[in-house]
Amino acid sequence: MQSFDLAIIGGGMVGLALARALRDTDLRIAVVEGNTPDKDMSGDPDIRVSALSRASETILKNLGAWDAIQKHRCAPYYAMEVWEQDSFARIEFSASQMSQPDLGHIVENRVIQLALLEQVEGQNNVTLFMPHRCQSMAVGESEVWMTLDNGQSFTSKLVVGADGANSWVRKQQDIPLTHWDYGHSALVANISVADFHDCVARQVFTSQGPLAFLPLDDRNLCSIVWSTEPQRAEKLAKMSESEFNKVLTAEFDGRLGLCQVKSERRVFPLKMRYARDFVTERVALVGDAAHTIHPLAGQGVNLGLLDAASLSQEVFKLWRAGKDIGRKRNLREYERWRKAEAAKMIAAMQGFKDLFEGDNPAKKLIRGIGMSLVGQLPGAKQEIMSRALGMRGHLPELAKTEVIQS
Repeated sequence: MQSFDLAIIGGGMVGLALARALRDTDLRIAVVEGNTPDKDMSGDPDIRVSALSRASETILKNLGAWDAIQKHRCAPYYAMEVWEQDSFARIEFSASQMSQPDLGHIVENRVIQLALLEQVEGQNNVTLFMPHRCQSMAVGESEVWMTLDNGQSFTSKLVVGADGANSWVRKQQDIPLTHWDYGHSALVANISVADFHDCVARQVFTSQGPLAFLPLDDRNLCSIVWSTEPQRAEKLAKMSESEFNKVLTAEFDGRLGLCQVKSERRVFPLKMRYARDFVTERVALVGDAAHTIHPLAGQGVNLGLLDAASLSQEVFKLWRAGKDIGRKRNLREYERWRKAEAAKMIAAMQGFKDLFEGDNPAKKLIRGIGMSLVGQLPGAKQEIMSRALGMRGHLPELAKTEVIQS
């Protein structure tokens, strides 16, 4: 039976980032992932994308993965436009106003995962179990006993659940969730637009929910995230392409001309989840296993990468001090840190969603005045974008530009 110091359950973006961040230690790391990602990037872009913030970009650069991401499909955006349908509420952000090269990058999740996997595969202290799934988990006093679906067993001092919103690890530990249904589902797809997107991210708030157009590498191609009532989302997914194109173009106010769907349409229910504990004895949670938020500001993956960078920082400190990395009391700093950051983001997204919900005329007026004021007040837009870019708050060292790759 193999023995590890750290077992990461989930080899997606967040789990692989954590493994890569601990490359300069002699910790023995296992990564268990149920699906092997397809390395062929020659086809059309995937429909699952992320809007990477400056903090995430810095983390990925410091992990040695950014060059590989840029070699594939990686679309910077230089401005954002947000408006409300049938209202004067409107606000714009630009990289030049922020003295930044861009406001972020739209990247397929698989591109990020593959870039990190390429780095982790060359890491001497990592053993990959892929494609394999966990079947059992028993937490002892000084280690956790794990069994995989192929009958293989191993032990680990710390198990990290990086296995997504429906985390198997979280369920095994019976960690309760604070959760609510946003009452929306998100339809995602890739869309061809008649007019060039000009590397601008756009979002319109309608009475039925927000619709975002995210610019991809091709200047006529966007990824959409259309949040709407669940039954309507399913209906939109099943519409004929021609009918869907008409409805989408109208919903987006014809901002980029005629829209044409170029991929499958998939629907995902939107739920807020917040684990009561991010750490229990010998177990820690990161990313969607710990929290999920509304996608209207695209901050989910960024929060997860910050979790990975923060946990790696705490584990590194414990390892260097010769302390047990699996003890709950030793990981309390990570838990306090990331629970506070996640709670702030959840509250902000809920407030944002509530503000733009409904088409009451008085509420529309308040939204319009509020967005106008934010656009005119000195420093207000800069503060909002600084936080969105991940340039404010309690950041881990890996998210700071001064970190030098070893």
